Amino acid sequence: MTSVPRVDLAPPDDGLEIAFAGRSNAGKSSAINAITAQKSLARTSKTPGRTQQLNFFKLDDQRRFVDLPGYGYAKVPIKVKRQWQQATEHYFRKRRSLCGIFLVMDIRHPLTDFDLQMVEWCQHCDLPLHIALTKADKLKFGASKNTLLQIQNSLKSIEVNASIQLFSSLKKVGIKEAHGILDEWFAFEKNH
Repeated sequence: MTSVPRVDLAPPDDGLEIAFAGRSNAGKSSAINAITAQKSLARTSKTPGRTQQLNFFKLDDQRRFVDLPGYGYAKVPIKVKRQWQQATEHYFRKRRSLCGIFLVMDIRHPLTDFDLQMVEWCQHCDLPLHIALTKADKLKFGASKNTLLQIQNSLKSIEVNASIQLFSSLKKVGIKEAHGILDEWFAFEKNH
């Protein structure tokens, strides 16, 4: 649909939106592409921080995905990082159509300080949260499952209500599970 640097330039605030958030280089754009079965819908790059604006993708007249700027170690000036953070905060505070956060975490580097801030923000805003542990193909299955259980226990200990899954864009792992969550948030009919 469009890419905007600030939420006040975003499309009309009606219908339902699901925002994809995550640390720079966690595989957020790849996850969007895998979920939508589109190779280059969201721009991917080996360089962290390619997503620098709020990117809106129209699914139908009432439903959108929003690809948020990555947070963390993107190689951009501090001033630009602050602008991304402000845009994201304003987006969370102002968008009435926001119905859930799909948080992407690299399974090899989960629950960074930035991830925990995002989790707390979702809790504070009472937004549904789903965590996809991306790049699950980089670990053996047993190690992936152990990491998944550790993160589930960490979230329980801080009393966060979130669903969580293993995900790999490369191996197409977890796409059906992700669709189930997204369909539920978007209130799609089961036979849709």
